[in-house]
Amino acid sequence: MKCYSKMASIALAALLLAGCPSRTPPATSSSKPVPVGKRVEVASSHREEVTLYALGLLNTEYRYGGSSPEGGLDCSGLVSHIFAKATGVLLPHNAAAIASLARPLERSALQAGDLVFFNTLGRPFSHMGVYLGEDKFIHAPSSGKLVRIDLLSNRYYASRFEGGRTLFQ
Repeated sequence: MKCYSKMASIALAALLLAGCPSRTPPATSSSKPVPVGKRVEVASSHREEVTLYALGLLNTEYRYGGSSPEGGLDCSGLVSHIFAKATGVLLPHNAAAIASLARPLERSALQAGDLVFFNTLGRPFSHMGVYLGEDKFIHAPSSGKLVRIDLLSNRYYASRFEGGRTLFQ
């Protein structure tokens, strides 16, 4: 996993140094959050940006309620931050609310940048992450841990998997 993390960081750094322009302006203070319950559709061309931005947050500290890399991130704060920076879409800071904005997908249809949801607290959609492909997802697991990559097939996550959803068209 360290090699994967190092390669992702190098790829992200190369894109940033190359001055790769964002296709969507970042969220601004005048941007408004998406109303809960309304479906979100992000252009599929943003999948790579979402994935690369997510990988750039590896090893960020977890903090309950956290919404910035500097102060720490929780699972929904991680996803909200990624989508705001990579697509300009302001998502709510709540896994269940984000799930309500996304279109359900079969596990076999998941693509990089899609969202994965888990029941880790005895309630639906209590944990989430961003799917990376090849059975891997990135997430902010819990207090005292860092943003990391795990496998959907890991026994803990496999037994709590609630499904995949997408915000992409």
